[in-house]
Amino acid sequence: MEQKTFAKEVMVSIKNWENTIIRPDESIRTALSVIDKEALRVAIVAVNGVIKGVVTDGDIRRAILKGVELSCAVEEIMNRNPTVASASLCSNELQKMMKEREILSLPIVDDERRIVGLKTLHDTFMVEKRNNPVFIMAGGFGTRLRPLTDDCPKPMLKVGDKPMLETLINNFKSYGFYEFFISTHYLPQVIENYFGDGSEFGVNITYIHEETPLGTGGALSLLPDSLPKEPLIMINGDILTSADFSKVLDFHIKESSDATMCVRDYEIKIPFGVIEGEGHEISAMVEKPTYRYFVNAGIYVISNHIINSLLKNERLDMPGLFKKIQAEGLKVLKFPIHEYWLDVGRHDDFKKAQVDIYTLGLK
Repeated sequence: MEQKTFAKEVMVSIKNWENTIIRPDESIRTALSVIDKEALRVAIVAVNGVIKGVVTDGDIRRAILKGVELSCAVEEIMNRNPTVASASLCSNELQKMMKEREILSLPIVDDERRIVGLKTLHDTFMVEKRNNPVFIMAGGFGTRLRPLTDDCPKPMLKVGDKPMLETLINNFKSYGFYEFFISTHYLPQVIENYFGDGSEFGVNITYIHEETPLGTGGALSLLPDSLPKEPLIMINGDILTSADFSKVLDFHIKESSDATMCVRDYEIKIPFGVIEGEGHEISAMVEKPTYRYFVNAGIYVISNHIINSLLKNERLDMPGLFKKIQAEGLKVLKFPIHEYWLDVGRHDDFKKAQVDIYTLGLK
């Protein structure tokens, strides 16, 4: 994998840095909202302007995996000893600090540790180019969105002023991905006529046509032998998300995973008291409990050797593929995404997407 270069990165002073400041007693959910809204990957925790800690999206992901409630106070998960810098340091010195410590943002404080600014390394002129292929599943019939999908594949329905598939490709492009494979079945000509070979969109597109639907896992077997050997990102073509795809991929590589599934934290609130027990006996009573689960987000990273092991044209869905991999003793991991995510599968979802697109920065 190509190493990221800082040659053209420049120091940027964040004008709205005050928006990243929260109190220690505010919730993790509030910190999450700040991180996503300001797109700076960090929330600064302070009391009366004095820094007490910082929270990154990585801190929040780890907390979610541990089952920490998003309603808990942010001070429970914050880094209490963050790297900070004096306002007297020049840009070159600040750049050096961030590169040496591998951090992307740096709170600036005065002699009393009061926050006076925030500096970040921002990749203004170039994005790290990723050779990893992206496989987008775009062959479904979209039956739940009829009549909108009578003459249009679901991923080609417009959200805002662009088809969902174009928004998805543009989001991947912003993280340096350019090698795309698109699985088609229903009305493939609509997709192919719009995107062509991808050159007009600054990417390469190869189409994988399924004569018979093979399921998300089975479609992987149709990919060409010339596929780049790097891990592949696979995603459903009807997903609207601001997820950082480079972070998902970096996690997969760092953890030496064979297959990684992105998951969402999903809560079910029971509005009644739940009675537990066997037969007529009551063993416990839980008043209005909340149950939390991880649900499949339809985004995966699959290592190349897994793809090569699949039988051609064998029907297989992704849960089945993950079970198969697990049974073989290979490493299967989950990666929680806290960013915006919407599966546009129903008319209500489609209406919500039309509103949300204007606040996501994905247009």
